[in-house]
Amino acid sequence: MTSKHLLLKLSLIFAFIFISASSFSQDLNEQLKVYLNEQGFDKDSPGLSLLIAKDGQTIYKVGLGMADLENNVKVTPNHVFEIGSITKQFTAVSILMLEEQGKLSINDDITKYIKDYPTQGKTITIHHLLNHTSGIKSYTNMPSFREHARTDMTPTELIDVFKNEPMEFDPGTQYNYNNSGYILLGHIIELVSGQSYADFISTNIFEKLGMTNSYYGSMTQLIPNRARGYSQTDSGYRNANYLSLTLPYAAGSIMSTTEDLLKWQNALSANSFISQNTLNKAINGSQLNTGETIPYGYGWIKGNIRGSKTYEHSGGIFGYSSNGIFLPEENMYVIGLTNCDCGNVGAITTNVAAIALGKPFPKKEDAIALNKEQLAKWVGAYEFDGGVIRHITIKDHQLFSQREGSTNLEIYPMTETNFIFDGGDVSYDFYIENGKRMAKFTSNGNTITGNGIDKAPPAEKVELSLPSEVLSQYIGKYELQPTFIIEIMVKDNRVFAQATGQPEFEIFATEKDQFFLKAVPAEVTFNRSTEGTVESLTLKQGGQEMPAKKIK
Repeated sequence: MTSKHLLLKLSLIFAFIFISASSFSQDLNEQLKVYLNEQGFDKDSPGLSLLIAKDGQTIYKVGLGMADLENNVKVTPNHVFEIGSITKQFTAVSILMLEEQGKLSINDDITKYIKDYPTQGKTITIHHLLNHTSGIKSYTNMPSFREHARTDMTPTELIDVFKNEPMEFDPGTQYNYNNSGYILLGHIIELVSGQSYADFISTNIFEKLGMTNSYYGSMTQLIPNRARGYSQTDSGYRNANYLSLTLPYAAGSIMSTTEDLLKWQNALSANSFISQNTLNKAINGSQLNTGETIPYGYGWIKGNIRGSKTYEHSGGIFGYSSNGIFLPEENMYVIGLTNCDCGNVGAITTNVAAIALGKPFPKKEDAIALNKEQLAKWVGAYEFDGGVIRHITIKDHQLFSQREGSTNLEIYPMTETNFIFDGGDVSYDFYIENGKRMAKFTSNGNTITGNGIDKAPPAEKVELSLPSEVLSQYIGKYELQPTFIIEIMVKDNRVFAQATGQPEFEIFATEKDQFFLKAVPAEVTFNRSTEGTVESLTLKQGGQEMPAKKIK
């Protein structure tokens, strides 16, 4: 072959590659545009910053919706968001860096560093803190967390809040996502390094990577391009409640952009901070004392999207939500940041990753028609590990799924045995084994099996309309704890409840003085004096009954 013919052939090959890549890119852009337009980000809603990278290079980025609703500022890829619990990746890697430097071991008892921590006779290691198996009570599940949301605290003051709470289980015997563990990890980083957590992260990670738009969060510091945080109520959006960012600390206080988080992911892939062997420990899940594998490692949870492995983490904090997904086999990274603590950015990033893989999830619009007998075949209760029970019910030729204590959601048939939730990334696969109903439930790529059992579904609540003169008797403020108030409001003959630091939710009457919430599994009972005056309420949620006296 002459050199002239060779050059011509190579030119044709490269032209074909360029055209194919360009065609793929245009096709991907169009698919993403269609999908993201369906998500409802517009000039009247908080926004989304989204980035997709392939082989370390950005192939798609977009800002949608508004960074500041009051000042009409649109979201751009340069906007800075609170990333919530994605902070745990930075904390975990910092601990692993110190281990590789010989300054600690993840198998060390935490009392080696926090000498006065009351372990209640248990051996709690750094490993247990990293993978949420310590048994320590998570301080964000305590009522006092909302009560003190505006209060600045030092790490030791924060630890004092939860350290004397009873252990929930023996270390290493269960997995229970726990923010307290990462508060302790942040404090250990400070004790071992001699730097504050903020300084350690800034000097050892942000500055080394040129993450110039990333910060240890602050509510007082001027931060360029900060996206303002929002919450959603039944009557629209409002500014999110104030949260001192000293409280999330090493569990959730970092702020960043999608482009800076790509720098972080690229550095991890390049083993810039920890070795590949150490990274493998962080991303590949871990084990309980029994040898049972759990998907959470150290700052990452292992998952699967349409057959592709993922390592990911999400975040949720007052006014913001986030989710980052890395697909190692495809060397692809998807990161989504939103400035609202509403919606499901995890579902959005998961669907975007599936589209970018060329394997989009099915949509409910693709559901097939089944007859009533085919649907009724799967009706009943299913028991999963940990005593979790999900009920499959049928109404008006539509199947519903309800986890006990949660809301009832529609599921849609893709085949006679495969049903998806809206969004397509969570599904059931039903089957018969030894004459018994069985169900495989898949979420985040992880599948668990449920056995069919005989148990009646929760009774469906019937809403009741009450006269306005009765509704007006509920209006007022009720003290659940000092500085933690539930306010009851009536608007257009509808009743709303708003707790300190939380959005308002509509509550619905089942009878006089008895109400329930649809947004979360909870009930409210109004209590009357012997004279018939409303004097208190009782909030029933999570197996607890919490009285609140009417104070105004």
